[in-house]
Amino acid sequence: MKTYTAAQMREAEAPFLAAGVPLMERASVALAGETAALLEERGGVPGARVLVLAGAGNNGGDALHAAALLAAQGARVAIVPTAARLYEGGLLAALAAGAALLPLDVTDAALAGAARASAVILDGILGTGTSASPALRGRAREVVAAILPVLHGDAVPRVIAVDLPSGIGVDDGAVPDPTVLPADLTVTFGGCKPGLLREPAANLTGRIVVADIGIGDELERIAARDRG
Repeated sequence: MKTYTAAQMREAEAPFLAAGVPLMERASVALAGETAALLEERGGVPGARVLVLAGAGNNGGDALHAAALLAAQGARVAIVPTAARLYEGGLLAALAAGAALLPLDVTDAALAGAARASAVILDGILGTGTSASPALRGRAREVVAAILPVLHGDAVPRVIAVDLPSGIGVDDGAVPDPTVLPADLTVTFGGCKPGLLREPAANLTGRIVVADIGIGDELERIAARDRG
């Protein structure tokens, strides 16, 4: 599988974003479609509980717009914020479609209960814009730590990573802190990131689906240039 670095992804996306191409909406449609397909294996989308872990950046925006699409199809969506501010457009769309927003200070017990009752958890905390150290910090780490014990045992929720599991190195596959939700499925956008295939992060990615958001030709041009 071809891979592309975070820097190459940002460069490839830039002209499309400047031209107003709705890359986030394309990503969220793909994410919602993969989530719906997984839910169909568990009885269907209407009435299914989906827990969305949303960070402040574009990755959270992808997850929130997908949440709106799933809620519109009848899923019972709850949003767990991991930052004081979320991507506004995605949040408003999700709430308008019927999703519920949990308080930022929701208790660990309530988080665990919500996770246990869910069919799917969308991990949209961090994406390719992560800093030099991808380890989760602050509220984001607390949320993941509260949910991790739920993922052991029978009838556990399935975890879908949005672009990449939050807390792994996008380029090098580093996992500096074990507080990471292991994904059953990673829906990554535009192209596969190297870290998804490198140990130790490769043990946390599950099945990888590369969603086409329309930047493939530009991404390959950049990669060919970088290869010399």
